[in-house]
Amino acid sequence: MKPVLAALTNEFERTSGYKLAIRYDPSIVVKSRIEGGASADVVIVQRPVANELARQGKINQRSMVTLARSGLAVGVRQGMTKPDISNVEAFKQTLLAAQSVSYPNAEMGYGSGILFRKIIDRLGITEQIDAKAKLQKRPFSEVPPEEQADLVVAQPTQILMAPAFELVGMIPDDLQDYSAFTWTAGVTSIAQEPAAAAALVKFLSSSKAALVMKKMSMEPAAF
Repeated sequence: MKPVLAALTNEFERTSGYKLAIRYDPSIVVKSRIEGGASADVVIVQRPVANELARQGKINQRSMVTLARSGLAVGVRQGMTKPDISNVEAFKQTLLAAQSVSYPNAEMGYGSGILFRKIIDRLGITEQIDAKAKLQKRPFSEVPPEEQADLVVAQPTQILMAPAFELVGMIPDDLQDYSAFTWTAGVTSIAQEPAAAAALVKFLSSSKAALVMKKMSMEPAAF
């Protein structure tokens, strides 16, 4: 959601009169911080995490709104031939053929990395990928050149924001876990600015915000 919010913040602040202060972390870190009593007005996380926080009373369940869903995508360096990822076997062969593969570090709590580890385990190619992997320790669009690879697996929004890379497409549906990447916004039970929080959730679930999400290869709930 980081590039989405970056694209929408000015419009929200201009039309609402509110100012946003945003902190970005993997959902598992956000969950831990909220459970620990961290102050926030709005939380934007994957639906399973939002549901758990609502169950704990940390998020007002009636305020929860599904914004969009995303999934894992593949990117390559600009100018490279786009590989075939049209089905599971083609995607497997593309991974094996790549000189180097970059994906989010699962141990840091990145959901994309956790899912990708499950996928390569399922495909039986974990050892081969580990031998040439470059783990992303931050959002891919912020990864320095020396940590990049020829083929990247990440959220499509991150690939689109990396000037040196181009989006190939989404990995096959049979390997996706869309429920893990269904982004949800909710007002916290300790919101200091509940009116501003409600205004932000309403704005992010509008058709105007949906257009921005669509351009970033997400599937907005507003459409």
